[in-house]
Amino acid sequence: MEREFIMIKPDGVQRGLIGEVIQRIERVGFKIIAMKMIQVSMEQAEEHYAIHKGKPFYEGLLEYITSEPVVAMVIEGKDAVKITRKIVGATDPVLADPGSIRGDFALDIGRNIIHAADSPENAIVEYKIYFDEEELLSYKRIDYDWLYE
Repeated sequence: MEREFIMIKPDGVQRGLIGEVIQRIERVGFKIIAMKMIQVSMEQAEEHYAIHKGKPFYEGLLEYITSEPVVAMVIEGKDAVKITRKIVGATDPVLADPGSIRGDFALDIGRNIIHAADSPENAIVEYKIYFDEEELLSYKRIDYDWLYE
């Protein structure tokens, strides 16, 4: 099973979309193994978005992601990253497919509801910014046998 890091960004929280996002993640069959609402610190934001340092939008991104609470979660399932990226939709909501979270709820690239790691390796790097290993739970969903061959 693969792990994926997801963050419902401040605009998603403020717009009351937490339940909708969680529902979409769970309905496809993914298991949430860690979740919490947090206020992202500047240190966490700088570590998470270090790859964008020096880009014109970097400072605004840090200001935005630390402005209000977010919901951080780690999910688990087969091909979790690839499937989650489809559920989330393209970064630019204009390019996001209808039916994806961004395609259904976002209008602006800077306020696009949700973040999802782009690779299994980055998922691990990212979730370790927000979660200690002992916060990740291990359990079997009751529908596991109906989700996987």
